[in-house]
Amino acid sequence: MSNPSSSMFDTFLCWWGVKILRYPWLLILFTFLICGASLHYTMNNLGVNTNTAEMLSQDLPFQKNRKRVEAEFPQDANAIIMVVEARTPEETSLAANSLAQQLQLQPEFFESVYIPTENDFFKQQALLYLDEDELAELAQKLTEAQPFIGHLAQNYHLQGLFSIITQALKQEDNDLPMDLNPLLKAINQSFEEQLKGNNYHLSWQDLLAAKRLNTDTKRTIVMVKPKLNYDEILPAEHALTVARKTVRQMLAQNSSLNIRMTGEVALEHEELESVTEGAAIAGIVSFVLVITSLWFGLRSIKLLFATLIALIAGLILTAGFATLAIGHLNLISIAFAVLYIGLGVDYAIHICLHYRECRANGLENKVAITESIHTVGFSIFLCAVTTSMGFLAFIPTDYSGVSELGIISGMGMFIGLAISLTLIPALLTVFVIKEVKPLPSASTPLAIANFPFQFAKPIRIVAIALAVLSPLVLTQLTFDSNPINLRDPSSESVVTVKELLRSKNDSPFTLSTLSNDLSEAQSRAEKLSNLKTVHEAITLSDLVATNQEEKLFIIEDLDLILGNQLSQFKPQAIKPDTRSALLEFQREITEVLKKQPQHPAKINLEKLAAQIHAFVRIADNHAKVDYPMLEDNILGLLPYTMERLRMSLTAYPYELKDLPETVTQHWKSPNGLYRILITPEFDQNIPENQKHFVEEVQSIDNTVTGLSVADQASGIAVVNAFIEAFAGALIAIVVLLLLILRNIKNTLLVVCPLILAALLTGASNVLLNNPFNFANIIALPLLMGMGVDSGVHIMHRLHAGLNNGENLLQSSTARGVFFSSLTTMCSFSSLAFTPHVGTASMGLLLALGIFFTLICTLIILPAFSGKKVA
Repeated sequence: MSNPSSSMFDTFLCWWGVKILRYPWLLILFTFLICGASLHYTMNNLGVNTNTAEMLSQDLPFQKNRKRVEAEFPQDANAIIMVVEARTPEETSLAANSLAQQLQLQPEFFESVYIPTENDFFKQQALLYLDEDELAELAQKLTEAQPFIGHLAQNYHLQGLFSIITQALKQEDNDLPMDLNPLLKAINQSFEEQLKGNNYHLSWQDLLAAKRLNTDTKRTIVMVKPKLNYDEILPAEHALTVARKTVRQMLAQNSSLNIRMTGEVALEHEELESVTEGAAIAGIVSFVLVITSLWFGLRSIKLLFATLIALIAGLILTAGFATLAIGHLNLISIAFAVLYIGLGVDYAIHICLHYRECRANGLENKVAITESIHTVGFSIFLCAVTTSMGFLAFIPTDYSGVSELGIISGMGMFIGLAISLTLIPALLTVFVIKEVKPLPSASTPLAIANFPFQFAKPIRIVAIALAVLSPLVLTQLTFDSNPINLRDPSSESVVTVKELLRSKNDSPFTLSTLSNDLSEAQSRAEKLSNLKTVHEAITLSDLVATNQEEKLFIIEDLDLILGNQLSQFKPQAIKPDTRSALLEFQREITEVLKKQPQHPAKINLEKLAAQIHAFVRIADNHAKVDYPMLEDNILGLLPYTMERLRMSLTAYPYELKDLPETVTQHWKSPNGLYRILITPEFDQNIPENQKHFVEEVQSIDNTVTGLSVADQASGIAVVNAFIEAFAGALIAIVVLLLLILRNIKNTLLVVCPLILAALLTGASNVLLNNPFNFANIIALPLLMGMGVDSGVHIMHRLHAGLNNGENLLQSSTARGVFFSSLTTMCSFSSLAFTPHVGTASMGLLLALGIFFTLICTLIILPAFSGKKVA
């Protein structure tokens, strides 16, 4: 490598080595002082920005669209989706309203809390939102139940319920033509569950109102906007802690409830929790493995100590640079420490191993140090330059999260270089190693050591074949842009969001867009509604019920029949004895079945009589099965249903201008912009469905925004950023190597194995179904840096460092490449076994990449070098 560049650097290295040997303690003291100042400055000034929305350039179209919608409707941005479920619609509604009220009382943690489907306006106008046919059917059913409702209004207890059922069974009241089987079946279910020890409420809404009172499912969504602190690693920690505490208290009071949290905020929070879960243990294990691998590589406590000191010092100084240059870390740039350990330790290992080799060959300590600096110095300088170019290439991309990582890690490579050429030689001058024995690798069988040279031709043929075939497999390489797939699939937020993504009405992957005019919004919504992938497109106009006059006639007639009875509905001050009422009802059932053996409700009546007998027998002897609980289970929700029904019968005609602000604020912004909400028709867990949904909607309106748009646009931006950065970095590295090495063959010897390793890594990921994603793609700069570094070291040793009769694979350089890679692999070994899917995929990608880098560097590169067997 005789060229002006290396000669100048060699001269500098010789001068530098003399200075270090003359003032070792001064250099050590100065380094420690700088590290102390850097650590103090970092601890007092380094912030953390965990806002994932700022990871990509704010100038990207989808970012502008997102910010525009969030600025107009901030209450819906960064919200926690709380999913409330229960056995009955009534319990669901009651629990959701209770949860919302409790969270609203804590404004220090929550900016807003609301239930999209429930408020006083929707409760009052619920029946107007039904189709005329649905409303007429409901009115007919409630009219048939009028005597039943009227009787219970005056006799709200089990005896009253049983007495009206008895009248119907005996057909004494011809004005009660109800089908009693659904009611009898429901009562039977209450008996069965209570006999099993379960608290099971009967749903009167299901029986009487056919789920038409604005609570048409057993799931209600509560939207909670938390106050976030992006200066903390977990910005939603305080709000989510309060929310979880509230949920636990509610579940303790009613075990039949199920309240779960999901949404972007909860998903990101649980992701961070998942990543950090067991981090201490994993860190300790990784540290032990790194120490072990370094020990096997260096075989010296002093060299191990010097390497660790240099590694820690480099990390502290790099963190100080990050604080000074950027001022904060994001969720990607925080990985600079991991990347530094993987690459920075490489320089220290090569210095220490060459020093050890010189000492084993009998050189005096100071001569061994200067020889190591002179021999290895230029190659690690070249490694630092080329690796930093790979990182710095990310700066101009739209992926600002990685851009900041590129700045920090790019400078970190030069910091690692400076530490390796300064602190380590100084430490080795002070802590002299005595009686150094040759490393075991020197005794490696010649058959193995000569393999790359002896079988060079077959290796070249195989390498070329792999280089040709790998791109064919790479055509199937994909990028998974759905961040949900990266998270722990067993976590509450992931399980819940995947369930919601199957829904047409509650999917978090709805899309939103804005319009300056309501009529234009309606026109656009109509076009969107006609798309195959769209379930419906909703605007403010859709909240005004149609055919109100006709529906109000039906509601007014129903109010004349039921209104007075519903307003009188109230619990009795004194209730009859429940046990006596049960036994009396059992006798009545027996009598009815004797008189009418083929009664239409025979099966349910026989079962009910048996249930009553079993219940009375057990309740008389067990405190856990009691009569008050039975009455509450059967009749407890009836007042709520009656009140909802009474309120819905007070509906009134209204127009767009009559909608309350609590409703319109989610559809019309203070600036007069109208929102269009677009819901998907198909399951959004399936990537093709999500992609087609976004593409079809964007074909009509390319300003739509939503999680699915952001995910897909982010994926495209990230892929483009990495293609742009890696292409630029590769070109720059090739040009730099050509300028410095002044040799095309040597340049190709460094670059081609790197490209082949990249091809093989990508192809293996396809075969192992491990697609690239937002997590594992961050490992690519590390693999590129290791590939370039390893190629430079091996090429340098082949062409400038091998003595006559010396074998490459028995040299300290090969050992340094191997143990540097092994150290990196050990530091990431636990990643593949974490519950976080993205982190696990990163561990797998790193393992594959490091393996192929080693093979290409230690076998394929020597085979193409043209060197003969030693």
